[in-house]
Amino acid sequence: MRQADAIPAKIYPLTELARMVAAWRVKGETISFTNGVFDLLHPGHIFSLSQAAAEGSRLIVAINSDASVKRLKGPSRPINNEQARALLMASLVMVDAVVIFEEDTPLQVITTLLPDVLVKGGDYTVEQIAGAREVIANGGRVVINPLIEGISTTGIINRMKTMSH
Repeated sequence: MRQADAIPAKIYPLTELARMVAAWRVKGETISFTNGVFDLLHPGHIFSLSQAAAEGSRLIVAINSDASVKRLKGPSRPINNEQARALLMASLVMVDAVVIFEEDTPLQVITTLLPDVLVKGGDYTVEQIAGAREVIANGGRVVINPLIEGISTTGIINRMKTMSH
């Protein structure tokens, strides 16, 4: 895909994305879904997004809004604003759609879209994952992928801080 103008078109408001998901489903496509802050994109993100994309024919990524990142990570985050993070995410070949959410969890997005597969990276249990119960009740499944050890946005930020001193 060389059409750079197609990248921002992959960023949807939730109501429009729900219509897109319905159209994909009519074509028999399966929807995988993951979410996160994705503040500084790193190889761990690419790995987890690739794993999530392999779970369905379409991958939706929900990104925390700036306000929700500040509530979850503190006043010094995010490094990149929500529009920049959404644009970077939309530029990735394995990502079909991006949506920004204001809440602390993507529960509203998940219950609106009801993906076939809900994918999280990390050491979560199914009970801890927002939307897992609703996805399973709708006949979907939840996949928990391990994180790559030693790669994290916080770790990158901390290394940058030590380099500047």
